[in-house]
Amino acid sequence: MTDPTPVAAVALYAGLNGLILAWMVIAIVRLRLRLGVYFGDGGHAILARAMRGQANFIEFTPMCLILLLMMAMLGAPLWVLHLFGATLTLGRLLHAMHFMAADAPAWQRSVGATLSLAVLVLGALGVAGHALAAM
Repeated sequence: MTDPTPVAAVALYAGLNGLILAWMVIAIVRLRLRLGVYFGDGGHAILARAMRGQANFIEFTPMCLILLLMMAMLGAPLWVLHLFGATLTLGRLLHAMHFMAADAPAWQRSVGATLSLAVLVLGALGVAGHALAAM
């Protein structure tokens, strides 16, 4: 049997990112209730901003977690999985914080996006490279 530790590491970051998404969903539901908007953004810029942040999370995070799981399955060292997982989670948290607060500093978005993009690009290159080498 193979060591379950790498998959458990990926599960940790999937769970943490799931909690970030849950926080975003709850924040948006509360905002909707406060504004009385139950579909769309009702023309409220703050709701449109929060919805866009949630959509970006949904667009980005699953692929990064898939890449992280592929890295684990291909035998990436545990420290690499934690480095990529922690980077992704920090990036997604900072990015989400920017979109959930109207007065958030711009650096949260740029740093969050940069960290997340680094995981996506480096993870994709690593997984594709390992796949090609194994063929």
